[in-house]
Amino acid sequence: MKKLLVTTLLLATMGITNAAMADTRIAVVDVPAVVNKSAQVQALKKEQQTKMQELEKWLTTARADVEKQKTQEGKEKLVKKYDAEFAKKKEAIAKNYQTKLQEIDKSITATIASQAKLKGYDMVITKGTVLYGGDDITQDIMKVVK
Repeated sequence: MKKLLVTTLLLATMGITNAAMADTRIAVVDVPAVVNKSAQVQALKKEQQTKMQELEKWLTTARADVEKQKTQEGKEKLVKKYDAEFAKKKEAIAKNYQTKLQEIDKSITATIASQAKLKGYDMVITKGTVLYGGDDITQDIMKVVK
Protein backbone atom coordinates (compact mmCIF):
# COMPACT_ATOMS: atom_id res chain seq x y z
CA MET A 1 0.00 0.00 0.00
CA LYS A 2 2.85 2.40 0.90
CA LYS A 3 4.65 1.57 -2.34
CA LEU A 4 1.53 2.33 -4.33
CA LEU A 5 1.09 5.67 -2.53
CA VAL A 6 4.73 6.66 -3.07
CA THR A 7 4.58 5.66 -6.73
CA THR A 8 1.36 7.63 -7.24
CA LEU A 9 2.84 10.72 -5.57
CA LEU A 10 6.02 10.41 -7.63
CA LEU A 11 4.09 10.13 -10.89
CA ALA A 12 1.85 13.05 -9.94
CA THR A 13 4.91 15.18 -9.14
CA MET A 14 6.54 14.27 -12.44
CA GLY A 15 3.33 15.11 -14.28
CA ILE A 16 3.13 18.53 -12.63
CA THR A 17 6.81 19.17 -13.35
CA ASN A 18 6.43 18.15 -16.99
CA ALA A 19 3.34 20.34 -17.40
CA ALA A 20 5.14 23.32 -15.87
CA MET A 21 8.22 22.76 -18.05
CA ALA A 22 6.11 22.52 -21.21
CA ASP A 23 5.31 26.23 -20.96
CA THR A 24 8.86 27.24 -20.03
CA ARG A 25 10.89 29.02 -22.72
CA ILE A 26 14.60 28.41 -22.36
CA ALA A 27 17.42 30.38 -23.94
CA VAL A 28 21.11 29.58 -24.04
CA VAL A 29 23.96 32.08 -24.18
CA ASP A 30 27.64 31.53 -24.90
CA VAL A 31 28.79 33.78 -22.05
CA PRO A 32 32.56 33.55 -22.78
CA ALA A 33 31.90 34.64 -26.38
CA VAL A 34 29.84 37.60 -25.15
CA VAL A 35 32.55 38.57 -22.66
CA ASN A 36 35.32 38.33 -25.27
CA LYS A 37 33.32 40.45 -27.72
CA SER A 38 32.55 43.12 -25.11
CA ALA A 39 34.18 46.48 -25.80
CA GLN A 40 34.30 47.07 -22.03
CA VAL A 41 36.34 43.92 -21.51
CA GLN A 42 38.66 44.78 -24.41
CA ALA A 43 39.24 48.26 -22.96
CA LEU A 44 39.88 46.81 -19.52
CA LYS A 45 42.41 44.32 -20.90
CA LYS A 46 44.20 47.13 -22.72
CA GLU A 47 44.20 49.27 -19.56
CA GLN A 48 45.58 46.34 -17.57
CA GLN A 49 48.32 45.76 -20.12
CA THR A 50 49.30 49.43 -19.97
CA LYS A 51 49.43 49.37 -16.17
CA MET A 52 51.59 46.25 -16.21
CA GLN A 53 53.98 47.88 -18.68
CA GLU A 54 54.21 50.92 -16.40
CA LEU A 55 54.92 48.61 -13.47
CA GLU A 56 57.69 46.91 -15.45
CA LYS A 57 59.26 50.32 -16.24
CA TRP A 58 59.07 51.23 -12.56
CA LEU A 59 60.70 47.91 -11.66
CA THR A 60 63.53 48.54 -14.13
CA THR A 61 64.12 51.96 -12.57
CA ALA A 62 64.08 50.43 -9.09
CA ARG A 63 66.61 47.77 -10.08
CA ALA A 64 68.91 50.42 -11.54
CA ASP A 65 68.60 52.42 -8.32
CA VAL A 66 69.57 49.35 -6.29
CA GLU A 67 72.57 48.69 -8.53
CA LYS A 68 73.80 52.25 -7.97
CA GLN A 69 74.17 51.60 -4.26
CA LYS A 70 77.76 51.14 -3.23
CA THR A 71 77.26 49.05 -0.09
CA GLN A 72 75.51 45.73 0.33
CA GLU A 73 73.60 47.17 3.28
CA GLY A 74 72.32 50.03 1.11
CA LYS A 75 71.26 47.58 -1.59
CA GLU A 76 69.41 45.36 0.89
CA LYS A 77 67.63 48.36 2.41
CA LEU A 78 66.48 49.57 -1.01
CA VAL A 79 65.43 46.07 -2.08
CA LYS A 80 63.18 45.81 0.98
CA LYS A 81 61.73 49.25 0.28
CA TYR A 82 61.10 48.50 -3.39
CA ASP A 83 59.74 45.01 -2.69
CA ALA A 84 57.13 46.49 -0.37
CA GLU A 85 56.29 49.22 -2.87
CA PHE A 86 56.08 46.68 -5.71
CA ALA A 87 53.71 44.47 -3.73
CA LYS A 88 51.43 47.45 -2.97
CA LYS A 89 51.40 48.60 -6.58
CA LYS A 90 50.73 45.10 -7.90
CA GLU A 91 47.94 44.55 -5.38
CA ALA A 92 46.33 47.90 -6.26
CA ILE A 93 46.41 47.03 -9.97
CA ALA A 94 44.91 43.59 -9.35
CA LYS A 95 42.22 44.98 -7.05
CA ASN A 96 41.28 47.69 -9.57
CA TYR A 97 41.12 45.09 -12.36
CA GLN A 98 38.98 42.74 -10.29
CA THR A 99 36.57 45.52 -9.28
CA LYS A 100 36.10 46.68 -12.86
CA LEU A 101 35.72 43.11 -14.09
CA GLN A 102 32.98 42.48 -11.53
CA GLU A 103 31.17 45.64 -12.67
CA ILE A 104 31.35 44.47 -16.28
CA ASP A 105 30.11 41.01 -15.25
CA LYS A 106 27.12 42.57 -13.48
CA SER A 107 26.41 44.69 -16.54
CA ILE A 108 26.55 41.70 -18.90
CA THR A 109 24.41 39.59 -16.58
CA ALA A 110 21.83 42.38 -16.35
CA THR A 111 21.83 42.74 -20.14
CA ILE A 112 21.29 39.01 -20.61
CA ALA A 113 18.44 39.04 -18.10
CA SER A 114 16.74 42.08 -19.63
CA GLN A 115 17.06 40.76 -23.18
CA ALA A 116 15.72 37.35 -22.12
CA LYS A 117 12.72 38.96 -20.42
CA LEU A 118 12.17 41.21 -23.42
CA LYS A 119 12.09 38.17 -25.71
CA GLY A 120 9.82 36.21 -23.36
CA TYR A 121 12.26 33.64 -22.00
CA ASP A 122 11.70 32.16 -18.56
CA MET A 123 15.20 30.79 -18.13
CA VAL A 124 18.69 31.38 -19.53
CA ILE A 125 21.40 28.74 -19.28
CA THR A 126 25.04 29.02 -20.26
CA LYS A 127 25.59 27.31 -23.59
CA GLY A 128 28.51 25.25 -22.32
CA THR A 129 26.25 23.31 -19.95
CA VAL A 130 23.56 22.48 -22.51
CA LEU A 131 23.94 19.48 -24.75
CA TYR A 132 20.72 19.98 -26.65
CA GLY A 133 17.85 22.43 -26.79
CA GLY A 134 17.11 26.00 -25.95
CA ASP A 135 17.15 29.01 -28.24
CA ASP A 136 20.64 30.42 -28.71
CA ILE A 137 20.40 34.18 -28.13
CA THR A 138 24.16 34.80 -27.99
CA GLN A 139 24.26 36.94 -31.14
CA ASP A 140 21.36 39.08 -29.89
CA ILE A 141 23.19 39.65 -26.60
CA MET A 142 26.45 40.50 -28.38
CA LYS A 143 24.66 43.25 -30.32
CA VAL A 144 23.44 44.85 -27.10
CA VAL A 145 26.53 44.41 -24.88
CA LYS A 146 28.95 47.26 -25.22
